[in-house]
Amino acid sequence: MADARGRIYRISRALLFPVLVVGLSGFNGTSSHAQSGENLANVVRSVVSAEREASTQRPPFLYTSIETSDRTKGHVWTERVADIWEGRLRYLIAEDGQPLSASRRAEEIARIKSIVADPTSLRNSTQEQQNDERHARGMVDLLPRAFVFEDGGHEGSWLRINYKPNPNYIPQTFEERALHGMSGTLVVDSRSRRLHQLSGYLFDDVSFGYGLLGIIHRGTNFTTTRDLVGPGVWKTTVLDVKIDGRIAFFKTIGHRQHSIHRDFQPLPLDISLSQAVALLLK
Repeated sequence: MADARGRIYRISRALLFPVLVVGLSGFNGTSSHAQSGENLANVVRSVVSAEREASTQRPPFLYTSIETSDRTKGHVWTERVADIWEGRLRYLIAEDGQPLSASRRAEEIARIKSIVADPTSLRNSTQEQQNDERHARGMVDLLPRAFVFEDGGHEGSWLRINYKPNPNYIPQTFEERALHGMSGTLVVDSRSRRLHQLSGYLFDDVSFGYGLLGIIHRGTNFTTTRDLVGPGVWKTTVLDVKIDGRIAFFKTIGHRQHSIHRDFQPLPLDISLSQAVALLLK
C-alpha cells in the first residue's frame, strides 16, 4: 500500500513538474506561418534543454500567494512567501479574507522565527522538493518522444501549440503512463520565447496492476499561467490542479489546488535566512 501511494505521489509530481519549473528558450521560428509538427517538436526539445539550465538559476523573490488546496483544508490562505536559496518561507497573514486572530498570528510569528534558530525543517522540505524535481526532470525528457504537436495558431504575440499522446511511444513506467495520457496546450510568447501558459487533461483512466494497485481517473487536469515579473524572469502567477484517483481498491486519493501569486518583489541575491524572515514579518 505504501509503495503504491508513493508511486501515485511521484506520478502527481511528474504531472505537475512541467507546470512548475519548465522554461522555454532558443525557439527560432515564431513567424505567422503554420509550424510543422517537426518544427514544433524542436521547440519542445528546446524546453527540455532550457529547463535544465534554468533549474540552476532561481533568483530570490518575495510575493503574495492566495491559495485554496488540500494543504489549506479548503480555506483560502493569503500568505507572504520568501523564495530564497535555502527554501520557500511561508507566512500566513489571512484566512478566508480575514486577518488572523492575535493568538494565531503570534503562533505564526513564533513558527517563522523558530526556523532561523533551527532551519532543519526548512532544509528537509527543500531537499524533498529537490528530490522530486530531479525525479520529474527525467519525465520532461520524454516530451519530444511521448507526444505529437500541432500548430494552434497565433493570438497576438502568443503562439499556441497543441499536444497529444504519440501512439508510437510505449510508456515504460507508471509515471510515463500517466504523463503519456495527457493532452493539452502550450502558449508561448513569441517575442521573449518563454512559456506563458500550459494546460493538460487526462481523457482516459490510467490504471496500475489492472486497477489493483491504483488508478488515476479521467478528468485529472491542470492549467498554469506564467508572467514576466522581472528582467528575463518568468514566474507562475496562476495554478489550477485537479487530480483524482484510488489506491488498492478503496483508498481515495486526490489533489485540488487553486493558487494566485502576485506582488512579486526581487530580493538581494545574497539575502540570508534571517533577513528574509525579517522582511516577511515587516
